[in-house]
Amino acid sequence: MSQRQKTVVIPAGDPLATRLKALLEGTDIAVIDVPTRESTVVIADCRPENALSVLKDLQVPKPHLFLGICDTQGLSLASLDDVLAIDSLDRELVPRVTRLCERALAHRDAIRRQRDQKVLLELTAQYAVATDIDELLHDVTARLAKEMSIDRAAIVVVDKEKGVGTIVAASDDASLKDLRIDLARYPEIREVVRTGKPVIVEEAPSHPLLEDVKDSVAAKGIRNIAALPLAVGGVVQGVLLLRRFSEPGAFVPREVDFLATVAHATAVAFRNVRALESVKGQREREKTARIAAEERAAEMKRYAAYFDHLSDGVAILDERGAVMSLNPTGLKLLGVTQAEAQGRHLNELANPVDEGVLNELLLSVSKGEVRADVDVPARTTGGRALIMAVSGAPLDKAANAGVAVLTMRDVTRQRAVALELEQTKDFLVRLIDSSVDAIIAADMKGKLMLFNKAAESICGYAAEDVIGIMHVSQIYALKETPREIMKKMRTGDYGGKGRLTSSRVEIVSKTGEKIPVNMTASIVMDGTQETATVGIFTDLRDRLKLERKLSDAESRLMESEKNALVVALAGTAAHELNQPLTSVMGYAELLKRKLAPTDVSYRSVDIIHREAERMAEIVRRIGKITRYETMAYVGDTEILDLNKSAGTDE
Repeated sequence: MSQRQKTVVIPAGDPLATRLKALLEGTDIAVIDVPTRESTVVIADCRPENALSVLKDLQVPKPHLFLGICDTQGLSLASLDDVLAIDSLDRELVPRVTRLCERALAHRDAIRRQRDQKVLLELTAQYAVATDIDELLHDVTARLAKEMSIDRAAIVVVDKEKGVGTIVAASDDASLKDLRIDLARYPEIREVVRTGKPVIVEEAPSHPLLEDVKDSVAAKGIRNIAALPLAVGGVVQGVLLLRRFSEPGAFVPREVDFLATVAHATAVAFRNVRALESVKGQREREKTARIAAEERAAEMKRYAAYFDHLSDGVAILDERGAVMSLNPTGLKLLGVTQAEAQGRHLNELANPVDEGVLNELLLSVSKGEVRADVDVPARTTGGRALIMAVSGAPLDKAANAGVAVLTMRDVTRQRAVALELEQTKDFLVRLIDSSVDAIIAADMKGKLMLFNKAAESICGYAAEDVIGIMHVSQIYALKETPREIMKKMRTGDYGGKGRLTSSRVEIVSKTGEKIPVNMTASIVMDGTQETATVGIFTDLRDRLKLERKLSDAESRLMESEKNALVVALAGTAAHELNQPLTSVMGYAELLKRKLAPTDVSYRSVDIIHREAERMAEIVRRIGKITRYETMAYVGDTEILDLNKSAGTDE
């Protein structure tokens, strides 16, 4: 039964019972015969003389409200919370009962909240003075079980990584603690740990969250579950687990809010008590460790003279990382005196830019590990910035031995030079990769060691596929080319010793295409030792295409000029020859007219006339010449093909 349900009591022998139940049927108001702790309103027929005494005999627990049914004259309200006239019963019963139920529920909530506040104050006071964590947690679970009618309350500490939990307290067993449980059997706990939020389960055997364990839940008789996170700072340390097997039913929002507050307070108290225990134990361990460290430090005094003459700073630290002794080089490096260094944590003296680096090194050494050459950027107490290469090792190789020895070396200059070299190298790499010409280098055995972006573009290979793998001879069209290049560079006749100023060669791409390039090369020397060769290749394909285009254009220009000359000459010749030919033809025609056909000279004149006409036709064709076309003549001689040049060839 829900704790927020509107529940009314109609006594079993009431004369109006049947009528009242019929009027309330179909509403959200439940009807029972006998009062319970969760019922809210009692309805009774108050017309009989003994009605009020009958109500008293019901032994109704507080806080119930009473609605009496009376005649129109009514009864005094002194004994009842509300009265209803019998003649208004059908119209007024449901709204009257509804209002009374709401009043009763609100009153009951107020009483419960007051009780919750009282319990919370008492628990908070108990948390403030608690020193025994086991007793504290059991008292919390027992008090919650009693105050909230919970069948079982437990506190479970969880280990998410291992998937296990530990019951540290239970309401029904004061001796139960440190009981390991498998979280696979508690999906409600796993859900709380996953989400960090409360999980409320109603009707547990049929709830989808508990599908995998429903048989076990049903066998135990569990009906309702509330699981709330014990969290501090968003970190779930454990779970407050509560179960009900029967009444009063599901956990209502008021109860969930109260339990969430208790869970948070319990988590804080749990953390504080654990911290107190940890501090006490830590102090004892520190005392023991310091005594042991001092004994070990005394043993190290025989090495003091040796440490004093080392060029590296040497510090002996206790288990807390505090300085027990520091040699002269270390004092100078950190800019402190022995008195200033004694007992202070190394972080205070070194002032590292990132304390985590030095702390991580000290932690590793405390676990028995040896660390070497860890760079620690720092700033001395005098304000000097430096980079220290720190190495550390435990004096006793067993973990947690306490005492450690650290060496410190100033590597500021070395790291600055290394950084500058690295930056220079990066710049040169970017410079080489940005070159439009291919740059390829190989060691003296011919293995490629540099292949820039332009080389990748020209040759079609990726740098990672050729560097250290491909031989330099594989990029040339002719295998003997590398030897010839080396021979030229070593003679000094092609730009100086070890240099080749310019050479035309062919390289071959990944696809097999032969690519003409202009190449300059040199031998890289280390003193007098040859260490590598480097070549710079300029792709000539575009240049050669351009040269071919220029050559073709020049040829076409010469041809055009030649044609223009021929046309001009032909025009001039035709013009100059036309005039004398016209005169010859005219006089020949005149002679033919004067001579009789039988005359002995007539035939000669006629031949002159015909040949003159033939010559005139030739001159006309010469005048039509538009291009220069030749044909073979005698031997290797070529003459102008008049028909083709004049465009009359059919």
